Amino acid sequence: MATAKTDRNWDEKYSTGNTPWDSDLASKELKNVLADAKLQPTTAIELGCGTGTNCVYLAKEGWQVTGVDCVSQAVEEAKRKAESAGVNVAWGEADVQNFGADSEPFDFVFDRGCYHCCRRVDLDGYFNTLRNVTQSGSHMLCLCGNPNEESSGGPPRVAEENVRREFEPLFEILHLRPFHFEDAGGIQGPLGWSVWMKRK
Repeated sequence: MATAKTDRNWDEKYSTGNTPWDSDLASKELKNVLADAKLQPTTAIELGCGTGTNCVYLAKEGWQVTGVDCVSQAVEEAKRKAESAGVNVAWGEADVQNFGADSEPFDFVFDRGCYHCCRRVDLDGYFNTLRNVTQSGSHMLCLCGNPNEESSGGPPRVAEENVRREFEPLFEILHLRPFHFEDAGGIQGPLGWSVWMKRK
């Protein structure tokens, strides 16, 4: 595991298979947002890519993709997944907080579940990363936990006013709407926020 400030032991979760968020399905919300936005595939990065399902999907759609995660086991699985799918993805094992100082900016950033964990331990570091990997005009889709979810468990939950307060200094929020994560087998998962943004 890359040295990272984390709110839990991600290495242990992957080694024990305790990864309920890893549905092995490309995010339906990601597909919907990109289809509605009609973005042409250019450069994309996924922060907290896990085992790479969404990176592989983006690569198949023609994006030049980079995936970053702090867990070596997840990144190794992601590499195998991309090889099996016949697509090229640049993989990195790194802390997604304070990342990308030497990186060229990307046109699109995807985050399915990093922000709501990172904000617990190093919110400033997370936004340092976003400043590093984006430029004016870059788009970002962040999927995070929603406090209106009535069941127990699921991802950390972030109030709408906190999402707005934390992202709006850097991004114009184009939509902030509820959606449901998907669990394995396409089962409806917990309620979340879909936050679609453009870098100011």
